[in-house]
Amino acid sequence: MNFQTFQPHPDLDALVNFYWTLEVPAEAASQKQQLIPDGCIEMAFILGDDIKRYLSEDEFILQPRAMVLGQRTYPFYIEAVGHVNTFAVTFYPYGFANFIDEPINNLVNKETPIDRLFGEIPAKELEASIIKASDTEQRIEIIEAFLFDRLNDQSAIDQIVKTTIDTLLSTKGGAPIKTILNNDHSKRRQLERKFLKQIGISPKQLGKVIRLQAALKMVLNEEADNLTNIAYENEYYDQAHFIKDFKEFTGVSPKAFLTDEKMALSSLFYK
Repeated sequence: MNFQTFQPHPDLDALVNFYWTLEVPAEAASQKQQLIPDGCIEMAFILGDDIKRYLSEDEFILQPRAMVLGQRTYPFYIEAVGHVNTFAVTFYPYGFANFIDEPINNLVNKETPIDRLFGEIPAKELEASIIKASDTEQRIEIIEAFLFDRLNDQSAIDQIVKTTIDTLLSTKGGAPIKTILNNDHSKRRQLERKFLKQIGISPKQLGKVIRLQAALKMVLNEEADNLTNIAYENEYYDQAHFIKDFKEFTGVSPKAFLTDEKMALSSLFYK
């Protein structure tokens, strides 16, 4: 697997986390891979062969070749039918809402073709340009021109949402929402509404995803001697609480995750 990341233009780096590319030869891409929630929204362009997304053990759909992947609240399986070649944009949790009028919670746990969000003609022109581009550098120039054109200066990031997310990120998801809001209960419902509109999931759900991300990186990078230390380092109540959350988002235990070939792609992304 050849996975690379690229930084956005400075004028977009408050909204775009990074761009990434993934190439996998056909002979190495035939196995199902499980993708787990990461708290971000992505716009992806499939430049190689089709990719299946499984709805059940045997039922699947083919992912759109130009799509937006909304917030995920549970893991799902994908499988390439041949050569993998993907170019994608990873937005910060609050970033993508600035480019569309569609409520973000309508995108949760599904892939939405970009023509439904940006209009048929602009979407087709963008997809064609991305496909014809000679390299990743040119694709980044194309997508950034598109994003700059879409960006509405009046749709500034809501400060209460940004503050909450920044705090969750800086505390690895460990900060209680009531603490972030200084125990002001009147703001809680307002924050919930704003999160659903701009992020797609609740503050509590996002906090769980961010905390799981931090713990998962420790597991992958062998930064602790045992699961108990990882649990306490990431402010889980105990090891059992950590394993329960881990299974909720990945479907397997932390130890099984490390040896499960179906987790190879998720492991690559999280490392």
